[in-house]
Amino acid sequence: MREMNYQTSTQQTKQTKQFRGGEKKVMKKRLALLLSVAMAFSMFANVAFGADAAKTTQEKFDALKTQGVFNGYPDGSAGLDKDMTRAEFAKVLVKLFGLKEIHGEYSYKDKNYGKNNWAAPFIEAVTKEGLMQGKDLEKKLFDFNGKITVEEAAKTLVTALKLEEVKDAQNNASSWAKGFFQAAVDAGLFSKDANPKANATRTQLVEAAYAADELTKGPKVVSYKVKDSKTVEFTMSDKEVKTVTLEKALEANKETEVTFTYKDKAGKEFKITTKVTYTITSAQSIKSVTAENLKEVVVTFDGSLEQKTAENKNNYEVKDMKIESVTMAQDKNSVTILLEENGSEMKNQKETEVKIKNVKNEDGSKTFNETKKFTPVDVKTPEIKEVVGLGTKAFKIVFSEPVKRGDAVAASNYKVDGSSASGSVDYMYPNVVIVKKDLSVGTHKVSASNITDFSGLKSIPADKEFTIAEDTAAPEIVSAKTTDLNELELEFNETVRSIEKVYHNTSGNIGKITYKDNKVKVEFSNKMYNGDNTIYVKGATDYSGNKADREIKVNPTLDQTRPEIVKLEVKEVGALNNHQLVLEFNKKLDAATAKDNKNYTLKDKDGKVLDKFVGTDRNGHPVSRIDYNESNYKVTIDLNAQLSNETDYILEVTGVRDTAALQNTIMPYTQTFTAKQTATTGIVRSWIVEGNNEENLYVQFKEDVKTDGDGSALIKEKYVFNNNSITDHDISMMTGDTVRITAKAGKLGIKRTGENVLSVSQVANAKGDYIKQNGNYTLTYKGTLENDFANSINVKKVSAVSTKELKVEFGGKINYVVLSDFSVVTNYGTFTPNDYEKSNDGSVVTLKFTDRNELPSSLSGAVLKVAPNASTADVLNVRVKAGQYNVEDYGKVRPTAEVSSLNVKSVTDTTYLADIRVDTPLFVDTKEIGKVVKVYVNNKEAQVEKVFVEKGYEKLLQIQFKYAAINDGDTVRVEVLEKENDVYKSIVDLLDHNVALDGFNTSLKFKK
Repeated sequence: MREMNYQTSTQQTKQTKQFRGGEKKVMKKRLALLLSVAMAFSMFANVAFGADAAKTTQEKFDALKTQGVFNGYPDGSAGLDKDMTRAEFAKVLVKLFGLKEIHGEYSYKDKNYGKNNWAAPFIEAVTKEGLMQGKDLEKKLFDFNGKITVEEAAKTLVTALKLEEVKDAQNNASSWAKGFFQAAVDAGLFSKDANPKANATRTQLVEAAYAADELTKGPKVVSYKVKDSKTVEFTMSDKEVKTVTLEKALEANKETEVTFTYKDKAGKEFKITTKVTYTITSAQSIKSVTAENLKEVVVTFDGSLEQKTAENKNNYEVKDMKIESVTMAQDKNSVTILLEENGSEMKNQKETEVKIKNVKNEDGSKTFNETKKFTPVDVKTPEIKEVVGLGTKAFKIVFSEPVKRGDAVAASNYKVDGSSASGSVDYMYPNVVIVKKDLSVGTHKVSASNITDFSGLKSIPADKEFTIAEDTAAPEIVSAKTTDLNELELEFNETVRSIEKVYHNTSGNIGKITYKDNKVKVEFSNKMYNGDNTIYVKGATDYSGNKADREIKVNPTLDQTRPEIVKLEVKEVGALNNHQLVLEFNKKLDAATAKDNKNYTLKDKDGKVLDKFVGTDRNGHPVSRIDYNESNYKVTIDLNAQLSNETDYILEVTGVRDTAALQNTIMPYTQTFTAKQTATTGIVRSWIVEGNNEENLYVQFKEDVKTDGDGSALIKEKYVFNNNSITDHDISMMTGDTVRITAKAGKLGIKRTGENVLSVSQVANAKGDYIKQNGNYTLTYKGTLENDFANSINVKKVSAVSTKELKVEFGGKINYVVLSDFSVVTNYGTFTPNDYEKSNDGSVVTLKFTDRNELPSSLSGAVLKVAPNASTADVLNVRVKAGQYNVEDYGKVRPTAEVSSLNVKSVTDTTYLADIRVDTPLFVDTKEIGKVVKVYVNNKEAQVEKVFVEKGYEKLLQIQFKYAAINDGDTVRVEVLEKENDVYKSIVDLLDHNVALDGFNTSLKFKK
């Protein structure tokens, strides 16, 4: 946490005028000068003044003695435990406030009071200034040998300092002294616990005189609070708070001298110099991002982080990489991002970037959402960092950086005591290997050669000593940590080779185990108790073969953090550039609530539900199926329609829960967003038409362009073709988005083979916004004459959306579509579309297959055929190029059940048959069918005996099951588990066994 600093100043400004000695001619002038200071302290409480707060009474006495205020006794002692006479205190007042001694005047008639009385000049001085009076005014007796009481001293000092007497004070002082004593206490002159009627000790008077002396020096810093690196709040000794904004930011955890001007309550100005320290323990900024190898990125902060968000891998994105894990350092000030072992490695000495999002500092006062560029620099060869003996049968090697598996597991790459290691090697990504080899007790040496890191650098053999000791003890549990009722991490005192099983409380509550060195993670499907649990570990075995059962008590820490939406994105997707909402959450969600349409409501800017919008129902809930990705906590809502770009919308989210044992529900979320176009700007296509001794270069933009002013598309100098500036040619607009440049034959510099390059700069759209491509104002279009610069429109990509839709992306803007130009050739035959939809800009056409003309789910090897001399064309009658184009993403199209077609009939008294129609012929593999297909009667599970399709009826899925008796009106529910079917491929497409039937859950009321 950022600590609040309550340190006091060690440096204070000295007043230019001193109020001591005989420099002042009269006490009235002295008190007048003190007036402005004294007024400032009329409301004082007990405070500690700077470094002086730490001074002892003796140190304060010594300081006052140096100033001549106190003398001490002949033996050199301070006599702090003794009382003080009224005469002695009169001298203290004169010396303390710099009064002038008065000689030759004797106002009192005490015995022995006169010119020979040492105290007379001091008594006369305090009398003249009204600080002290005699004990008997009628008899004019001062009582100079009498003891000064606490309340008398309090009144004297309060009067001298011009402090305000406290009205209606409640204390034990005499009635005349109550207000003075309280004022002295509030000013820090006397303790509130002092007996006001008792004689004042020299200790009390030294403390009071020292405090009074400090008050005359002006206001001081009592404490300060650093708000941020350039703002400090100073609490002054008069209880006022002064906020100071610094010109130069404070360095973290470094003492810095600060000077500022301060006006007290009387308007007097002081120059204050003090020292402050900007103490930071909770991170406020990212200090650096480094990568010394190609698999690990280290992000260093200037303080500590919250572990939960810091180690959430979904809170980081390394450009074009997949993240394996994120680990926070012990000091909590940095994290190491480990990339996945296969396919995700950065390029050495090539700049890239990491996005940090939703990472909180330790006290929760700051959330980091930043993108940082960095350059990986791997110049070091992998080295053996550590070797640990694991008994006499194995040892562990930890390398200095991630190394490749293939080299790491080759036993021939290791030499032990000069000889090749002959045992087998286990590898734990990223940098740990276990060499299994029998070794004697004692010291050994190991070296590693040809161990390659991910930049290709190989290890240089160097001996590393390690010790082997006899290990006769099985692994012991050091600690058990929980994050909720279903997750557990066990840490052992040594590397664990295997565990038979882990369960909690009873043997049926077995968990799924994953190992990493000495840490074992366990996931329980049956949750632990919200209280004490006994964890049983059966057969914990180390690399020496020692084996034992262990147990440990845990009281799980419940996850009580609500899910939050950390980001809302609005995208344009699909054939028609329809809008899509992507919600990124901060934690794993309960899939059912994440996918529940009723938890999402769309409203207009005035808060009225979108009841007439195509993409929502009358309650404003999205009508399409909502997708949830549990790997990145993202919810995707396809609206299947275009929102207006001219207005704002409101999204409300409620009811979404997390996967915690006691599920936490999101606080109602409301976010206003704008549905702006997200399609990229730039050049759609460019083509060349030759003839009549001229060359015509057409340039088509994604949107209408400006034709006048600085952003005009009709300025020839903005076009460069094959490094030749186009300046002596004619230029004209063909349509609002298309420019034609005409030149004499041979002048454009067209390449008949190889690549032609067109560059366009500083062209604005019709609204005046400069058109960007890849973030720049220079648009570059590359292609060959036969393809991209040809006088025809290419098909760029064909994607399967569903059995009813095929998305076709074109290299131009289609103006009109002739359906007979297109056909889809599959293993099941040829299919012709009977409808289409066109995107706003015409670059995407979605072909529709309806009226029982649906495509098969198996589209492996399928092609889209465009007929010769096709009529489909753009507005300039440039036609689509004939040819065959492979259908991509066909694996996303899955067989689907017609859930309303479920039928259940009785076969025998206890045997029943359920059947349901599907849209594609199926194949059934019965090996794991019980894990995929479930049947329930009134929510009680029935026994599935058989799942099959009959030859010639492959579009009818049949499920035979047993149940004691089903009565009329009972609910029969049939479920195919999507995730399990994806894994086991039990029910798949007849011709493509990699495409699994889509999951479903449907029911009916049974009728005999």
